[in-house]
Amino acid sequence: MDTKLIARYAIRETLGIVVMGVALFWSAGQIDWWPAWASIAVMLAWITATAIVIFRFNPDLLAERLGPRKGAQPWDTAIMSIIGLTQLARYIVAGLDQRYGWTGGFPLVAQIAALTVCVLGYALFVWATASNTFFSQIVRIQYERGHTVATGGPYHYVRHPAYIGAILYELAVPVLLASWWALIASGLSAILLILRTALEDRTLQAELPGYVDYARQVRHRLLPGIW
Repeated sequence: MDTKLIARYAIRETLGIVVMGVALFWSAGQIDWWPAWASIAVMLAWITATAIVIFRFNPDLLAERLGPRKGAQPWDTAIMSIIGLTQLARYIVAGLDQRYGWTGGFPLVAQIAALTVCVLGYALFVWATASNTFFSQIVRIQYERGHTVATGGPYHYVRHPAYIGAILYELAVPVLLASWWALIASGLSAILLILRTALEDRTLQAELPGYVDYARQVRHRLLPGIW
């Protein structure tokens, strides 16, 4: 395993957590806010689990996720840039909501349920990562790596399981943070993820050998029996 790649991965993910923490606690004006710490803990667990999966089962994927983003689709770059901004905005709005009490009282049971959904959503995401040797962070066909269709694990049930996990997190974390206003930003992120799912699926059907046959067998993109 390339130690430079590991260091770059650790630095990138650490910076992401730091930015998330600053956005939450700076906007809230306080550090003793358990939902914020819980959301950071979920993110740390996801990052750690993803790293374990990649390092143990598919170390070549690390270079793919950190290397030059050759072949990235312009629409994918635009969508992911907007999602990044909406996610940052969500944490800032949630913090401001905590500071000024825009949402008001929020049932603790709803926050705990949302925390559970956040954990399950990212657990599904990690399962998808472990089941797909070509789980890149951008939409592209990895010809140089002999890209093939992933059919195991959650891919046996839907074609884009990681997006289900991501959307569950997007919709649950504002509830965990007790902010209906933050749900607006998260809702936009979820819509963009659904759009990315459709565009990625179209790209895979057009360019990845064997994907059309796979799509005939696994008919639904995100929700079995619905879409």
